Amino acid sequence: MAVRLNEDKSIVERVRAGLKAKNGHCPCVLQVNEDTKCMCKEFREQIADPDFEGYCHCMLYYKEK
Repeated sequence: MAVRLNEDKSIVERVRAGLKAKNGHCPCVLQVNEDTKCMCKEFREQIADPDFEGYCHCMLYYKEK
């Protein structure tokens, strides 16, 4: 298993700008709490699933099997 940044540098730049604007919280969500702090709870749970392969919600990270 490996987690990597999205290969599209423009997406990475936009998401990182959003993270900075929201003090490290996912720019794709409305709620700001510990569960939405990057790397968000949703993606941490997806990473724990050995069968999951894909992007996090905001497409910053990609989990490979």
